Amino acid sequence: MQRYFCRLVMKIPDNPTPRVAILGGGSWPTALAKIVMNNVDQINWYIRRQDQIDEFVRQGRNPDYLTTIRFDVSRINFTSDINEVVRTSDILILAIPSPFLKQNIKKLRLSLRRKIIVSAIKGMVPDENMVVTEYLNIKYDIPTGQLGIVAGPCHAEEVAMERLSYLTIGCADRERAEYLGHLFETPYVKTTLSNDVIGLEYSSVMKNIYAIASGICYGLKYGDNFQSVLISNAAQEIKRFTNALSAQPRDIDHSAYLGDLLVTSYSKFSRNRQFGTMIGRGYSVRTAQIEMEMIAEGYYGTKCIHEFNRRYHVSLPIVDAIYNILYEFHSPMLEIKELASKLS
Repeated sequence: MQRYFCRLVMKIPDNPTPRVAILGGGSWPTALAKIVMNNVDQINWYIRRQDQIDEFVRQGRNPDYLTTIRFDVSRINFTSDINEVVRTSDILILAIPSPFLKQNIKKLRLSLRRKIIVSAIKGMVPDENMVVTEYLNIKYDIPTGQLGIVAGPCHAEEVAMERLSYLTIGCADRERAEYLGHLFETPYVKTTLSNDVIGLEYSSVMKNIYAIASGICYGLKYGDNFQSVLISNAAQEIKRFTNALSAQPRDIDHSAYLGDLLVTSYSKFSRNRQFGTMIGRGYSVRTAQIEMEMIAEGYYGTKCIHEFNRRYHVSLPIVDAIYNILYEFHSPMLEIKELASKLS
């Protein structure tokens, strides 16, 4: 089986058919693997737990996430050794939850310097207050042209059902962006390209915060009218913040920004909205995290954006309100009531 993607020319020395790896064992990496396997003959796949790999191979599907997707495991080289997956791969697609990224990468004894790294992580690196591409560029000296991101409204659950979805591939290097666009293009996933890596990445982080806000308001029984005002104000916050970070032209109304914000704020598949709904209904933060059994990236993103904004002093009243609820333990009812007086 020779696929079109593998016939493209990649800027990787001596390797016209680069090897692609997925890093992560959750629902999003599982969906990404399904997408990518439409376009390459084999993939490498790093999953931290060997028992999950063993069951995956035995059942032909991820035993823990998106269990309806069947895989031809003969086309997958599984490993629980991150050094092995880096050694045998040219393109690394990172889909490890942001709170665990550092501890996984710290296990590396190999250089990432010559790898093409695509972040599918819609979160920031805790304690560093950096988005993933910034972290890899600064801490691991990876050139920006070798760093890409996957953005846009695309729930893993809908990929599993092959419902039409849209992704935006962000990369400073146009040729690599085009190449990666082919990697993620399928009959049910359409791709567009962008060089606004920073804007897309921070927007992807912030929309999770606003999805938590939407969930809290839903849990408090605010209606659709208020939700529409909340999310329209959220879009303006994203615009103000991304413009403060980088003045390059960007259209916040594009699906990679606004579309992702809308689907994460309203969808039944949104874990951040689900997390917020539980908070609005009276759950403590800790109890909501335990009961969800999945990572709500917006919880960590709220603290990172709030602290990072101390440098820029951009007006972000929704972010501030969610920070007060999640980290200062303010009453959700009182905090949202105060927030409502600031919105228009």
